[in-house]
Formats: sequence, C-alpha cells, structure tokens
Amino acid sequence: MDVVELDRIAVQEASRVVDSAGDGDDGVWERDTPCAGWNLRRLVAHMTAQHHGFAAAARGVGGDPGYWREREGTGEPARAHRAAADAALGAFAEAGVLEREFVLPELGGGFPGRTAIAFHFVDYVVHAWDVAATLGVRLQLTNEVLTAALTVARRVPTDPAARGPGFAFAPALKVADGTGPLEETLRLLGREPQAWPGSGR
Repeated sequence: MDVVELDRIAVQEASRVVDSAGDGDDGVWERDTPCAGWNLRRLVAHMTAQHHGFAAAARGVGGDPGYWREREGTGEPARAHRAAADAALGAFAEAGVLEREFVLPELGGGFPGRTAIAFHFVDYVVHAWDVAATLGVRLQLTNEVLTAALTVARRVPTDPAARGPGFAFAPALKVADGTGPLEETLRLLGREPQAWPGSGR
C-alpha cells in the first residue's frame, strides 16, 4: 500500500473509535487520555485541528497558523472530527499531492508531500490508539498497517531536546526485544501501553 492509502486506513480507524464515544452523556469526553494533561475532548479537538492543518498544508497554505488552531464551539466533538478527517483525506487524494511541499509549523518548516503524509499516518495510528485506550475498545488495524507505522516511527528523531512538552512527541521509552509493532511504535513515540491495559488490539 502507498502512504496515502495507509493514511486513509489509519484516519478512518481513528474516526471509528472517536465515533464510538457517542454523545458523551456519561462524561466520556472528560476522561483522561494517554496524552498527559488532556481529556478526551481536548485530544479530539487537537486531532481535529491537525486534520485541518494538514489539509491546508496539502493545498499550499499550511504556514497560516489559523488552520492549525483548535476551534471553540464546534458542536459535537465526534462530528467535527469526522468532518475534519474527511477534509484531510480529500486533500491528500488530489493529483500530485506527494510531490507538493507541505509547510508544517510544528515540525519547523517544509516537507515533501510523501514525508508529510507519512507523519500524519503514524500520528493517526497513535491517536487512534490513544482514543481506543481511553474508551477501552480494540483497534482494528492490520499487521501490515502497524508495521508500516513502525517503519515511520523508527525514523522520528529521538533527541531529548526535541521531545516533551511543547513538541510533537513525548520522550521515547525503552523497547524490549520481541515487542510487537504497535507497542514499539507507541513506546518510540512516548506512550506507555502497559498503563492502559484495556486498549488491547
């Protein structure tokens, strides 16, 4: 599968698990998540903003910070997230997208489209897990997709000076021999799966 197809699969799975939160009448949107300091509402608002930002980057206007800003008063979080996800997938499906330059302010500049979409892909594998872990549901991603995500995760710089609060990823955690592709990806990007035993696969 190419990176656009991989990304589509990850984004649709993230949307599925976000949608499973329902209307939140039982306080589900206020639950803590694996993203330290963020409840589910804040995490999904971040995911929504990232979709809008990447869609803008695909169309050459990613340098405008307004596209990356979390939006207030967007109504139901799941519905707003799905609309943003559809916008990103639509932008990534345009002809020639892999050869365009994407400006990604959080990562410090411009990247070839293929590289930028790979970043988006691994981010949404991880965020799909974040939401699934919060809700106690299982991810539905194949080993092929998870192995591809691990390939990308292994390329993310691990310099401690560029990890932690204010950066895209938390500091990498130690990976034991024999760790599966999902767990290794999560640990490389600063998640501790054992702290969320209900997430499973």
